[in-house]
Amino acid sequence: MNIKINILSFLLLFSFIMTAQNEYYELRTYIIPYNAAEKGLHNYLSKSLLPALNRQGVKNIGVFETIGQPTPKELVLLIPYNDIATYGKVLKGLTKDNVFQENKVGYDAITFSRPAYTRFTSSFYFAFDGLPKLIVPEKGSQLFELRTYEGYSEDAVQRKTNMFNDGELTIFEDTGLHSVFFGSQVSGPLMPALTYMLAFKDMEERNRNWNKFSIHPEWKRISILPEYANTVSDIKRIFLKPLSYSQL
Repeated sequence: MNIKINILSFLLLFSFIMTAQNEYYELRTYIIPYNAAEKGLHNYLSKSLLPALNRQGVKNIGVFETIGQPTPKELVLLIPYNDIATYGKVLKGLTKDNVFQENKVGYDAITFSRPAYTRFTSSFYFAFDGLPKLIVPEKGSQLFELRTYEGYSEDAVQRKTNMFNDGELTIFEDTGLHSVFFGSQVSGPLMPALTYMLAFKDMEERNRNWNKFSIHPEWKRISILPEYANTVSDIKRIFLKPLSYSQL
């Protein structure tokens, strides 16, 4: 009887650990110059890459473009993986996916004289302990805010991460700053840094809820704690809108 109980306890604990496992994120930014073969990139993403990733079990892939009409345009792709091992398996799986290989023939044929983009950067993140899984935003979310906090050292970024995990994420939830993901950067430009994404219906909701956050008594308390001093040396922020084939 005791053996059965111990086995059951182990299975429950194992199930909890696997469920709570932190996700692994890839964030790509494509730089699209004026008069590029942009349609070819959209066709590749919407008809080839995203369906192939879905077949590999990767869900809730976000595809966004910067708001306004910047030149060059930026397209942001967010791909959530269950963990870092899944990322490796998916890469191998794509090479064996004949449907994917066939569907991207047109994309591979885009010419040197008129490319779909100039370059893309790719950064990788481990999800925060306080938000180990991506949160799918509510329907109607048309404004996404992507923020990167750079720190002067790895310790500074870790202390800022602790600040989020130990209370700031709760304040976000209380004040309507709708979290999509929070990640500690493990590779890519701007390191050491962390990045997170928020979702809103529109800019009016965004501004109203950030104001709620700034006057929240708990934020005022933790923002002056010495252990969190000098954790952010620079903030980079962009506003994004989801494309029609985005899964977020």
